[in-house]
Amino acid sequence: MRGYFGIGVEGISKPMNVGNLLRSAHSFGASFFFTISPAVDLKGMKASDTADSFGHLPFYNFEKPADLLLPVNTSLVAVEFLPDATDLPSFRHPQQAIYVLGPEGGNVSDEMLARCDYKIKIPMKFCINVGVAGALVMYDRLISTGRFVPRPVHEGGANRFAPQQLKEEQIICT
Repeated sequence: MRGYFGIGVEGISKPMNVGNLLRSAHSFGASFFFTISPAVDLKGMKASDTADSFGHLPFYNFEKPADLLLPVNTSLVAVEFLPDATDLPSFRHPQQAIYVLGPEGGNVSDEMLARCDYKIKIPMKFCINVGVAGALVMYDRLISTGRFVPRPVHEGGANRFAPQQLKEEQIICT
């Protein structure tokens, strides 16, 4: 997938969750990370960032949702457990996207939701840890890019024993 993405949190209160999400963002190739009105000491976030992501990923901190600066032609996507949100497996990720997640035990603010172009949710029975939710969204973005071979119809991975020059429809049995 061409383009870029950034990811961040609004009103987060647990520093380990921010560090975890930041480390995942770095690993999944995010272009930047941000916080909006965090209720946590930003230095405390580094304790769970074992990959030193703060040294490798641009980090922005904004005081309120209105302060969040968006690059031109970028879609803002709220990740929220809301009834009217699109289920993640049915969502086509924008080429240029910024994902924002709400705090533990809460939601993205109404002010932030009003700025969002899309609302998506992970189809689960209840809310999960913000770091895990962010990682699932970034993983879904990664696998939906079309950079990987299609999943086989049988169990396991791609057929490693088929000659490289054959096309899948030419293989009679596996």
